[in-house]
Amino acid sequence: MRRYGHGLVLGKFYPPHAGHHHLVRTAQDQCERLTVLVCAASVESVPLADRVAWMREAHPGAEVVGAVDDVPVDLHDPAVWEAHMAIFRAAVPGPVDAVFTSEAYGTELARRFGAEEVCVDPARTLFPVSGTAVRADPTGCWDFLGPAVRACLARRVVVLGAESTGTTTLSRALAAHYRRRGGVWAATGWVAEYGRRYSEEKVAAARAADPAATWADISFTSEEFPVIARRQDADEERAARLGSPVLFCDTDSFATGIWHERYTGGRSEEVEEIASLTRRDLYLLTDHADVPFEDDGLRDGPHLRPWMTGRFREELERTGRRFLLVRGGREERLAAAVRAVDELLAEGRHFADPLPETR
Repeated sequence: MRRYGHGLVLGKFYPPHAGHHHLVRTAQDQCERLTVLVCAASVESVPLADRVAWMREAHPGAEVVGAVDDVPVDLHDPAVWEAHMAIFRAAVPGPVDAVFTSEAYGTELARRFGAEEVCVDPARTLFPVSGTAVRADPTGCWDFLGPAVRACLARRVVVLGAESTGTTTLSRALAAHYRRRGGVWAATGWVAEYGRRYSEEKVAAARAADPAATWADISFTSEEFPVIARRQDADEERAARLGSPVLFCDTDSFATGIWHERYTGGRSEEVEEIASLTRRDLYLLTDHADVPFEDDGLRDGPHLRPWMTGRFREELERTGRRFLLVRGGREERLAAAVRAVDELLAEGRHFADPLPETR
């Protein structure tokens, strides 16, 4: 196998998939140094910075750079080629020894770089997938997507509500329901409420000091809630990277902001900023009216539940989040939630079209 000094892989990676990663790994194996150039047009709906970050994560041994390329696509026009090459050379200014590609334009691209063309699986027999196919049907191409792209594309469904309103029961039941569908859905994830574990640890610490300590002896400070929110989001992100096209969460950092209000009497700008960093697609608010209150040793009592339900609803409406209030018994709630999630999934993911190619 021939070795090259400096290799180049160029593409949109809109979004990256297994075929792209195979191309990069093949090039890395044959080059002393490899540059991956990610080119994105302004009309495309996945930011260039995200694609660069995803490729850097997947290929830490390569130098990944990005460039905005809004030049029309016409492989038969020398002037258009020159305009593209000006962008490519600005991003990759040094000499290139080999251009690795699976595309028909690879021959001309290599010629213009004064490099050797190395064609890698142009028929896509090893990984029968393309960026066009992924954009058209992410779920159908799920097995070809890496963790970072899965985390971006997974639909995130959050179940939230007041104490003892069945959030854990419903979120677990939803995850189990979708796992039973098999295929890519078998990996459907569920994210536990970190705030509960945090509370259990606070009680345990209090009882280590005083065996008679109870939940009534526990207090929270404002500084604790950003810790809880960040950990909740980290657990969610980890699960989204490993799971199916849908993820179910028993609360999230947005809900943590309401709990901050409950325990401290005011809002937390820091928690709200944390919550704004992660996109969620659907909230399921569990109503308190149909669920008897059960005291598990970490709850304050039924008198606060109507207020909490109201505050969750008010903030969901105020911030424009998509949500459904679920009522009734367990089976009724699950059925309503599944209908809402199926409706969300049926909408699909919508990518802006790349610049058209002149034929």
